[in-house]
Amino acid sequence: MGFGIYSLLEAGLLVLNAVTILHEERFLNKYGLGRNMAMQGYQQPGAKTQIINLIHSVKTVMKVPLIFLNLMTILLEMLFG
Repeated sequence: MGFGIYSLLEAGLLVLNAVTILHEERFLNKYGLGRNMAMQGYQQPGAKTQIINLIHSVKTVMKVPLIFLNLMTILLEMLFG
């Protein structure tokens, strides 16, 4: 059982899955990471605002590609163990 490129890609896929399924009302608002907490106006965005934008952009862009990536990963695991 080695630690290689496939393991890193699989770990990245799991992190993307975790970010995608975060529920805004139940989890993100509790910790101040909801969409309404993002910056207002023309201020320089801080780290918290950038994290909020990253979470929401990943949730928006990666929903459909994650379905296919998950299917490919499952098929590879079934074929090659």
